[in-house]
Amino acid sequence: MKLLIFGLLLLVVTSNFLTEAFALELSTDRDVYSKGQPLLVYGQALPNEPLIIRLFAPDGTIAQFNQINADDTGAFSHILIRWPNATTNYSYGTYSVEAIATKEQGTSKIIDVKFLANSSLIQVPQQPIVQASVFAPQSAAVNQTFRVFIQVTSDGLLVAGNPSTVLGSSHVHMPDGSVVNISDSIKTLHQGLFYVDFTPTQEGTYIFHITAVSKGTTANGSVATLVLKQNIEGISNQILQLNTVLDSTSKELDKLKSEIQGFGTVLNSSQQSITQANHNLNTSVTKMSDSVGSIDQASTQLNSLFLPVVALIAIIIALQITILARRR
Repeated sequence: MKLLIFGLLLLVVTSNFLTEAFALELSTDRDVYSKGQPLLVYGQALPNEPLIIRLFAPDGTIAQFNQINADDTGAFSHILIRWPNATTNYSYGTYSVEAIATKEQGTSKIIDVKFLANSSLIQVPQQPIVQASVFAPQSAAVNQTFRVFIQVTSDGLLVAGNPSTVLGSSHVHMPDGSVVNISDSIKTLHQGLFYVDFTPTQEGTYIFHITAVSKGTTANGSVATLVLKQNIEGISNQILQLNTVLDSTSKELDKLKSEIQGFGTVLNSSQQSITQANHNLNTSVTKMSDSVGSIDQASTQLNSLFLPVVALIAIIIALQITILARRR
């Protein structure tokens, strides 16, 4: 009998405890707000329970923090903020209101609201717009490390958070068809900006698939990198070296061309000199031929004069001989 009564009491206590454990309820007076409008938060908690009310900006940072108490019935209401002008601290976008029940083992409830220039746009979806942008080189080389940059935004604002939480499902599709998770290798560069250093070990196309999660909303981004045996920089250096060799060869060819042109000029000059010499030689031969003709003519004239003289001398000698003979 005592055990039965104890069991009934335990059941009642447990039932009350379970009822109280899920007592937290949270609401806001509207879904979309604009400048000057108050953000009214209200709901139900345990009687006189301390509550923590927080407002998260689109980038995940805490924009407002307050602590209130529920009344004797557990009801609560509180103006968390009166929306100011849009600034870098309070930019337009999707905000999250969170209520934490301190007596209910940290139970929390979250509601998303919009802060826009015009609150009459009631049809604006409450889900934040999350985007994941990936930046990687178009080409790389085997066994040479390159860096991939990742940007995560919510309603245009950078999202802060641990890379393993924000980018926990990010991976790489390898050229051989395998998939490698890179979430543990991603590091934070700045709020909402991340990077991962990757070293390819084989040729082919690597596809980086980035999955970003913010406030329950998932965004995907992909980029491809073609890995070659040698990167474009190495090929460019070889092309530059080849250009240098070609330039040097071109200069040598120009020099040789100049020398050939000089040699041609010398040949032309020599040919002209030979032609002139030949002409002079022909002139000399002609003159010599004329001289020989003149000598022959002179010789003929001399002969024509010399023969009569010889004959005359012979006659004189004969006469002398005759005279001498008569005297004897």
